[in-house]
Amino acid sequence: MYGMLYESVQHYVQEEYGVDVWKKVCHIIDCKHNSFKTHQIYPDKLMPDIAAALSACTGESFDFCMNFFGKCFVRFFSNFGYDKMIRSTGRYFCDFLQSIDNIHLIMRFTYPKMKSPSMQLTNMDDDGAVILYRSSRTGMSKYLIGQMTEVAREFYGLGIKAYVIESQNDITGGTAGPIKLTDGPLTVIVKYRLDFDNREYMAKRVNTEAHPSQLRMPTVNLNVFLDLFPFTFVLNHDMKITHAGEKIVETWIMHNPGANPKGFIGTHVMDLFHCRRPKDTTIDWATLIQMRAVLFEFELIRTGHNRAAYDAVLNMDFENYDEMDLNEAQTMALAKAKEFNDAHPVDKDEASGDDEIDPATGERRSSQGLRSILLKGQMFYIKDVDSLIFLCSPLIENLDELHGIGLYLNDLNPHGLSRELVMAGWQHCSKLEIMFEKEEQRSDELEKSLELADSWKRQGDELLYSMIPRPIAERMRHSQEQVCQSFEEVSVIFLEVLNVYDGGLNSIQGAMQAVNTLNKVFSCLDEEIISPFVYKVETVGMVYMAVSGAPDVNPLHAEHACDLALRVMKKFKKHDLGEVAIRVGINSGPVVAGVVGQKVPRYCLFGDTVNTASRMESSSDPWKIQLSTYTAEKVRQVGYKVQSRGTVKVKGKGEMETFWLLEGPPEG
Repeated sequence: MYGMLYESVQHYVQEEYGVDVWKKVCHIIDCKHNSFKTHQIYPDKLMPDIAAALSACTGESFDFCMNFFGKCFVRFFSNFGYDKMIRSTGRYFCDFLQSIDNIHLIMRFTYPKMKSPSMQLTNMDDDGAVILYRSSRTGMSKYLIGQMTEVAREFYGLGIKAYVIESQNDITGGTAGPIKLTDGPLTVIVKYRLDFDNREYMAKRVNTEAHPSQLRMPTVNLNVFLDLFPFTFVLNHDMKITHAGEKIVETWIMHNPGANPKGFIGTHVMDLFHCRRPKDTTIDWATLIQMRAVLFEFELIRTGHNRAAYDAVLNMDFENYDEMDLNEAQTMALAKAKEFNDAHPVDKDEASGDDEIDPATGERRSSQGLRSILLKGQMFYIKDVDSLIFLCSPLIENLDELHGIGLYLNDLNPHGLSRELVMAGWQHCSKLEIMFEKEEQRSDELEKSLELADSWKRQGDELLYSMIPRPIAERMRHSQEQVCQSFEEVSVIFLEVLNVYDGGLNSIQGAMQAVNTLNKVFSCLDEEIISPFVYKVETVGMVYMAVSGAPDVNPLHAEHACDLALRVMKKFKKHDLGEVAIRVGINSGPVVAGVVGQKVPRYCLFGDTVNTASRMESSSDPWKIQLSTYTAEKVRQVGYKVQSRGTVKVKGKGEMETFWLLEGPPEG
């Protein structure tokens, strides 16, 4: 189904029941669509699923919800101006009922993939009418009732009562009802009774009389119709063709190899044509006489190639065949077939009937030939001959299709707009191709722009998360003002790089060398940071600061901080750094953390724990890891090897006992 149907459902469900109910419905059916696009195709089963979910949320019945959806669609399409088309179908509601199929045909130009149902008005009386509904979709019968009642109320001021008389294969769909699985597609057939005041329409229909001037008109010969409409044919009560225009006979001969040119007349119409629309319609006198306001589409049945047809006709040896018995149209058809095949020669391989193998796919490729002709028109009853005449024209969109059928512009009706429509379709197609090319180009540019925007967003996120912890950044994105947080216990690590830069050296080259050395050292340190166990806080000058236990709470913060220090020492001792050395200090305790600043914001730690950790680093020795007493006790209990350094005079703290971290716990 097209998105416009689901747009109407979403709009009016939110308006009638609220946005929360719609979100709950989408959650029940696992619908991932936040909105629907008018011209996009969505699964058919989504409609009954939404109805079943809405029924569960509101307590209304499934049939009520489907009826409500039908009414919603009628209200919604008025926003697109389609109400004008409905009002233009006729003065009475029955005029609209007779024109439903024609409306669907017109809508196919805007919605080419629309799988519209077929509906025929089968009976009318003073109290209402009976319509027959055919569709390949199940569970939509109550949806149609909602549409009919809303159209009658909105456009014709009628209050109608609609109900089902008979139904076949109308299975309730949705999550709350059974879904029948079949090997082939189901054809749903439902007969509705519509009760409404139809007396005015019936009085007009019954009392209409011919004008006296029309009664004095002479009888028109049937051949006049056949000349004016060369693709027309006439049907008797048995649905056999009694007369036909020359062009349809000519086309039939070209499309059917070996067929007797005299066999067209007297054959049942369904032996020569396939009724494409209305679908699944019984082709008999009683049915067609009630469907004179319906547009029919008949497709000519063909049995082979154009060349094969011509060869077969030339070598005809039919029983009692006499060339003199051919009428002018049949004789002309033979000449036209030869002319067409001379202009479109067929290879011997193709004429042999063998299908070619497509080298790209390895599959058998169907041979090329004439395309089937499609006739569109109405059935009219002619009282003088007690027959139905199908007044029609070929349904051709452009010149390519005209040539594919095997016709020329001169073969089309000289009156009407058939030729002009074909030429206009060809010109319109060229314009559309140009527009499509431009739209494709714009689509490609938009797609590249979106990819570039996504790339920029990813880079921006990576840069943001490198400055601010991800949980804190997400909290700030959602406009949560709380950017400050206290932690009961963390382990703070300070690491300083020594002997990188000689302050007395004023050479630019020396400064650049110092920067490169620091970059290498700090980059190696970044590689050892394992999130979320350890988080890099900042670098200031030659000092690298990290923390374990914030912003993600980590009960093993001391162990992870010591593991980082040991890995770093081991890694740098393997590299020849010359006179460059590092020293590390670690302390554990409570801190307060938060984001500071608006331009280049940073995630900073505050508290005495941070100051003590800094003193542990500044009072440490090169290639040593100095721990505070509290941190040393925590890691010693889990197997880390530490050694007492004794008391150290710490600025702002006085004498403190500190420890050297020697190695981690034994493996295993």
